[in-house]
Amino acid sequence: MSRALILDTETTGLDPATGDRVLEVAAIEVVNLMPTGKFFHRLINPERDVPPEASKVHGFTASMLADKPLFAAILPELLEFLGDDPVIAHNAPFDFNFLDHEFDRCGAPRIARTRMVDTLAMAKKRFPGLPNSLDALCRRFNIDLSARTTHNALLDVQLLGQVYLELMGGKQPGLALATTIGGNRNSLATEAGPIARTPRPIIPTPEDLERHAAFVAKLKDPVWATLEDAAPAAS
Repeated sequence: MSRALILDTETTGLDPATGDRVLEVAAIEVVNLMPTGKFFHRLINPERDVPPEASKVHGFTASMLADKPLFAAILPELLEFLGDDPVIAHNAPFDFNFLDHEFDRCGAPRIARTRMVDTLAMAKKRFPGLPNSLDALCRRFNIDLSARTTHNALLDVQLLGQVYLELMGGKQPGLALATTIGGNRNSLATEAGPIARTPRPIIPTPEDLERHAAFVAKLKDPVWATLEDAAPAAS
């Protein structure tokens, strides 16, 4: 079983070194590339103003977040949810940089960069020279974007989960290998049920048998003749 977390943050700005803070964290669990339904989502009081340009991106204002918990209060839950598994994010260094600063404020060890998986880097390698934002990738993979009116972290991780699946090779809808269907361990099946296989036996015509006998007669000590001589007579 391969477990990983798809993560996204929303922030008050672009640079934690100048005082910008995390105001939303969301993550979903995927096992063997597929979402399990387990998720983590918290809004956070950033302890500072939220500039209008940032509010235009994610829709949050300082007054909306005033009664939310501080980052230190949600950190134990976040760490428990993330565990020791890979953390996948789009433009992951951005999110990791913000989390580094928040973890430092709390005196907690940072998430190891060895756990970081950057879907933006994956997309650039696969689609060099093309737009590779989350929106662009969703459109490229025909993923529904109708609910994405602002940059909501929980919606973004759900979309990114679908994008990550496609970047890793995708899934052919309706097609799977059944473990055992009718005694055949590798029978092909669809979601509607197994695909029936019609036997197609090869029955030689008398002319085929005659040509085969003529060909075998030209061979020196053909093994076919030996096998026929050794075969028991039909009862």
